Amino acid sequence: MNIIALLNEKEKERLIFKELRKGETLFYENDCCGEIGIVKYGKLLITSYPENGNPIIYNRLKEDDMFGNNLLFSSQPFYKGDVIAESDSGIILIKKDILIGFLEENTDFLLAYLQIQADSGKRLHSRIRLLSIDSAQERFITYLRENGNKITYSSVSDLADDLFIRRETLSRLLSKLIKNKVVIKDGKTVRLL
Repeated sequence: MNIIALLNEKEKERLIFKELRKGETLFYENDCCGEIGIVKYGKLLITSYPENGNPIIYNRLKEDDMFGNNLLFSSQPFYKGDVIAESDSGIILIKKDILIGFLEENTDFLLAYLQIQADSGKRLHSRIRLLSIDSAQERFITYLRENGNKITYSSVSDLADDLFIRRETLSRLLSKLIKNKVVIKDGKTVRLL
């Protein structure tokens, strides 16, 4: 949803626009969140680097995705991971006081923001549910069902990250499910039979 389209020209003048190069960090883990961000173009990752050195990708953000919205009004508004440009990206930032003004004065913006918040909660619930499933096959089938029995992905690595399983495991699993006629694959689209 392009929430920015719901703002009038005067309101849009209050937005901050930042361009990031691939690999550039916008916010670091434990930085205080004082604004929401919206991806205008490009892709961002929210990732953390635990002591074992293996990065944990919390979220992948694409055009029109919002971030910081779950932190901004929190009692502990600190980023849980680095916000890094996965590709050259343009980001719109809305400071907390400006956002409050938009929410008070623009009913369409308020309703869209509340819908984004509700959808974000549903996505989080879905991720927690996926993480509670130990079997890679069961996790993948559940993911397919939650997405209307059909998914299109950009790469096996990205899909594996979404499922919180290793790329190699997912590649073997896809081959097995295709062979056993559980799913069919057409290019980068997989459909449950």
